[in-house]
Amino acid sequence: MLIPLGYLVVLLSVFGGYVLAGGSLGPLFQPTELLMIGGAGVGAFIAANNGKALKATYKIFPKLRRTKKYNKAMYMELMALQFKLLSKIRREGMLGIERDIDNPQESPLFQEHPTLLADPHIMNFITDYLRLMVSGGMEPMEIDELMLHEIEAFEQESHIPIDAIAKVGDAMPAFGIVAAVMGVVKALTYADASPEQMGVMIAHALVGTFLGILLGYGFVNPVASHLERQAKEAEKMLQCIRVTLLASLHGYAPQIAVEFGRKALFTAERPSFTELEDYVRDAKKAGSA
Repeated sequence: MLIPLGYLVVLLSVFGGYVLAGGSLGPLFQPTELLMIGGAGVGAFIAANNGKALKATYKIFPKLRRTKKYNKAMYMELMALQFKLLSKIRREGMLGIERDIDNPQESPLFQEHPTLLADPHIMNFITDYLRLMVSGGMEPMEIDELMLHEIEAFEQESHIPIDAIAKVGDAMPAFGIVAAVMGVVKALTYADASPEQMGVMIAHALVGTFLGILLGYGFVNPVASHLERQAKEAEKMLQCIRVTLLASLHGYAPQIAVEFGRKALFTAERPSFTELEDYVRDAKKAGSA
């Protein structure tokens, strides 16, 4: 996983460089300052957010393990599934997929794509709008507006924990300064201390500034950035579904509608035209079998 790897690089670079420069790690070990900085960060996080934001942040951390979930292979699988659904609609009419979307878990068509079937984020979106298409009571423009509203709501909701974590990361250097000032105040209370003792206490106090900056920009903010990238990937998945379904609603053939979805992807995950054509052709043969 990239997050632990990144943390390891940060620690080795900072502390390794410090040791190579002739520094000693002993003075940097200040658990009380870590307590002040970390405790202040947690307290500020709790005070700045409501119960919904706290719950959303708690729930988002398990998703860190699914970094590469929405990759090129999954996009190909999604487009193959959409091709099969749209082809069935073209052959049998809108009512031909009614049973499939009402109970996807028991649909042979959906069962051919277990990765997508296990993802409620994708399944809820695609089945909800296929139901609206089956009902026939809405114009394509109205369905598009509804999809845009849902994607916008998803984007705003996914950014609640991201913004909360990022603000804590931005505040960590300030809490480090607070810990450093308190250390200096403590050192100045020992007026009868020798210059060596005073120097040691001042050095320990300044560690607070260092720890605050390191924790904020080296540990907390990268997590927020990582979560933001994941939210963008999930949003792009919905955009791919939206563009494909909208193309179908405007009368394009399934293979052309899937090509619309391909164009909506980022270039890093976007398959080439030939790759998608071959994959769809294989999916078509499998569906016919």
